[in-house]
Amino acid sequence: MKKYILPTLTVIAVALGIFIGSALTQKANAQRIIYQNGQWSIEPTKVDRLLELMESAYVDEINVDSITDEVMSELVQKLDPHSSYIPKEDLEMVNSELAGSFSGIGVQFTIQQDTVRIVAVIAGGPSEGVGVLAGDKLVEVDDSTFTGKKMNNEKVMKTLRGPKGTKVKLGILRAGTSEMLHFTITRGDIPVNSVDAKFIIEPKVESQKSKDKIGFVRVNKFGENTYREFLTALAELKVQGATRYIVDLRENSGGYMDQAIRMANEFLQRGEMIVYAEGRAYPRYEAKADGSGRFKDVPLTVLIDDFSASASEIFSGAMQDNDRATIIGRRSFGKGLVQQQMPFSDGSAVRLTVARYYTPSGRCIQKPYTLGEQKDYEKELLERFEHGEQFSADSIHLNDTTTYRTKKGRIVHGGGGIMPDIFVGRDTTLNTPWYNKCVNLAFTYQFAYQYTDKHRKELAKYKDWQSLEQYLNSRNILREFVAFAAEKDVAPNEEQIAKSKPLITRLLNAYIVRDVLGDEGFFPLFERDDEITKKAIEVLSK
Repeated sequence: MKKYILPTLTVIAVALGIFIGSALTQKANAQRIIYQNGQWSIEPTKVDRLLELMESAYVDEINVDSITDEVMSELVQKLDPHSSYIPKEDLEMVNSELAGSFSGIGVQFTIQQDTVRIVAVIAGGPSEGVGVLAGDKLVEVDDSTFTGKKMNNEKVMKTLRGPKGTKVKLGILRAGTSEMLHFTITRGDIPVNSVDAKFIIEPKVESQKSKDKIGFVRVNKFGENTYREFLTALAELKVQGATRYIVDLRENSGGYMDQAIRMANEFLQRGEMIVYAEGRAYPRYEAKADGSGRFKDVPLTVLIDDFSASASEIFSGAMQDNDRATIIGRRSFGKGLVQQQMPFSDGSAVRLTVARYYTPSGRCIQKPYTLGEQKDYEKELLERFEHGEQFSADSIHLNDTTTYRTKKGRIVHGGGGIMPDIFVGRDTTLNTPWYNKCVNLAFTYQFAYQYTDKHRKELAKYKDWQSLEQYLNSRNILREFVAFAAEKDVAPNEEQIAKSKPLITRLLNAYIVRDVLGDEGFFPLFERDDEITKKAIEVLSK
């Protein structure tokens, strides 16, 4: 037996050695694994090696971390337009856009005449607790001047936000007070709301009014708490008597896919597809309604425009392909790519496109792009405008002519956004050069803030937008605005002013109402005369 055992063991050992050697060779080739100084290690890439050489051997001392960020950004820019590299100093700010809260002082602000002006103080926030008021001018932070031409929104947010529990000292100028006021504020958690407004919308046209009330919900993004906020809004409107709903996703650039899926689930029957996604290294994922939705049978319309993207298109596509809602407005942005955020050890991160998503009918609504050509991609919206798409559905040019069908057999298309079921073009019949210049230069917004600041005590008497609008209409503020614009070198033109009066009055009233009552006052007033909203009311009133 010994004479057979030894050769047998030798053969097994050789075979095992060949197998292990082959496996290690394949692993080394695939993962660049090398054996050096008695240890296995991963061989650095050329980029890693170059950065090491620059740090150790370059003639002058350089900031390798800064160069690394630039290299990372350049590499990612060679990919699709939605993959991005986020340096560590920007990560918290970027993540806070979709987070449920951030740490700050709790104010809303605007920048006018190189000065930060407080528009509103968030109820229950740190600033309210120390006595900061709407209308205050922020001119100092931590005993340093905080004004000037270089002031911008990003700088203000980075300065006022910070770790919870940290302190910041503000220097405030207040109307009626000659000396500067100083407040030391301890930063705290400030909620980030996804639902701008929720209200029972009041049709202006008598023939559209119905005993069935219409609830209006505007969602500005898909963040961590969007589904919870959205469901709460629907429930509150239902208590107020709403039996049909408008979901406004205009200018909603998207966010977390799971929030859009959960929202869509509220309106779909069990088993109906919401969305599916797949990629080269991303196994096919399907999301279907589980039947637990509480609003599966209510009449529904969804409003979209060219800035509705990503998760907004997932929700809209699910409603359209399942013939669950009427989609109204203009063609959506066309983002059908899924990003996954992956962190690095230094605190930075990359948002890498890992999959494409598809609507229930099989559409990928991603508009065309060329790797590394972001500028051309960004120009696409401008090209839509130049082609006349904002005004006529006949001017729309889709890149994918493939025919897809909804659950009931209606034809829909992909390859460039969600096409609405009812197109509503921009109405420019009342636009004039005088009006356009005033709006484009933000004079309407600036005037509204200054008017509110000047008459704050008087305006504070009005607790709802209806009574405040009635008061503003009695004051003929248009005349004051014309004088304000003239001081800024926009000469009055009586013919153009008369033609654009309804538009300019609507804007001025809405902005002043917002400065006094917030978004809950602004949106009911603003949407009442909006053409897309009026079409939704007409559809739901039938």
